[in-house]
Amino acid sequence: MELTTKRCLIRQLKMNDADDLFQVLSDADVMQYIEPVFDIEKTRDFIRSAGLCEPPLVYAIEWKMTGKVIGHAIFHPYEKNDYEIGWVLHKDYWGIGIADEVTKELIRYARVLGAESCVIECDERQTASKRIAMKNGFLYEDKTDKLERYRLML
Repeated sequence: MELTTKRCLIRQLKMNDADDLFQVLSDADVMQYIEPVFDIEKTRDFIRSAGLCEPPLVYAIEWKMTGKVIGHAIFHPYEKNDYEIGWVLHKDYWGIGIADEVTKELIRYARVLGAESCVIECDERQTASKRIAMKNGFLYEDKTDKLERYRLML
């Protein structure tokens, strides 16, 4: 899969993306509601296990202007005929519409694949993620522990 937004390329991760992705996954602010920060070896393991598996669970988000990986997109089959959508971005790219841009492109691609719906899961404290979900027509579905699920019927 290779998708293009106005400012980003969503593409398969490569092992040589590890240093760029480490800059994202080692940041405590970025990982606050996700999991403990990654070291470089955990970043490489993540690329191998989630990005280089078949089918991939996550994809690189590359800033087209520089070729630098600024985060990763989550996109994979979820339950039946639906896809999970998500993103983890370097904090220098927060608040400028990148997550919304990526979300819109992943929704478009899920439609091309014939999906019935898309799902976004996020920690209940992730207000920006919830705002992006609602902005794109996702509706609150349920909550397990602190994880909320939003669904968009396609």
